[in-house]
Amino acid sequence: MWAWLLRRIGQIIPTLIILSFMIFGLQQLMPGDPALILAGEERGDPLVLQQIREELKLDRPIVEQYLYWVGNVVQGDFGFSWRIRMPVTDLILQKLPVTIQLATMSFIIAIIIGVPLGILSAVKRDTATDWAANGIALFGISTPNFWLGIMMILLFSVELGWLPPSGYVPLWEDPVQSLATTIMPAFVLGTGVASVLMRHTRAAMLTALSQDYIRTARAKGVSEKSVIRRHALRNALIPVVTLGTIEFGRLLAGAVLTEQIFTIPGFGKLVVDAVFNRDYPVVQGVVLATALIFVLLSLIADILYMAINPRLRQA
Repeated sequence: MWAWLLRRIGQIIPTLIILSFMIFGLQQLMPGDPALILAGEERGDPLVLQQIREELKLDRPIVEQYLYWVGNVVQGDFGFSWRIRMPVTDLILQKLPVTIQLATMSFIIAIIIGVPLGILSAVKRDTATDWAANGIALFGISTPNFWLGIMMILLFSVELGWLPPSGYVPLWEDPVQSLATTIMPAFVLGTGVASVLMRHTRAAMLTALSQDYIRTARAKGVSEKSVIRRHALRNALIPVVTLGTIEFGRLLAGAVLTEQIFTIPGFGKLVVDAVFNRDYPVVQGVVLATALIFVLLSLIADILYMAINPRLRQA
């Protein structure tokens, strides 16, 4: 077990190195000159542009720029934001708790809705319950987040006045107000993920329920609840865990439209602002942090596989 875990951790290092190549290389393909943007009204002065390029090391060869950036990243320094002159690490640490809170709430909503509906749909296959569950999933997948967000603001904020229409309050400052400002965007994001989880849970459960060991368990007189919980569900959860980690990582990467509608200062809004302002260090830092989150979530998923299925631990 520990040897396998160490090997998996060792695989993360080359993965991150390859990702850093891609992130830095693709960043260089973005059109525009950051020096012209940062110079502002003095963009016509060649001396000012040269000074900015030297300060930001934009006049160096690409390889030297990459090695300088990676060397700082290894030490935990993602550089400075060219636009607001603030360390990128501090920006990430500011936005990450917001994104983690929103993503966690969204994922909890998705699990509460999606997994039980998927199980119920599989168990009640080809019944009215199955059709209703599939209809709910279809609605969640096909409904655009921005439309659902606007409709929820109109209903719960404008008409009923129950929730604030936008803004964000940190959880540690006022937990009640923080939940009030994030419950609508969390529900908007969670419904889409719930629909995907429901469809995959249903498919995985149908596959598990058709296996020979399920028929054997039923033939031995095992109760239907036990067949579903202990035998079918446990094996069906493996692909659901894979999908869940991917969807949770996607939520942590930031939901641009939802954050813009509800004015949530998370990763999505940070990246959009950085791209428009050609703030390369911020884009590189956030994308690399997001890639690291995805890699760690993949490792967590592998560990969960072993916790769910004892046969994998033996292998």
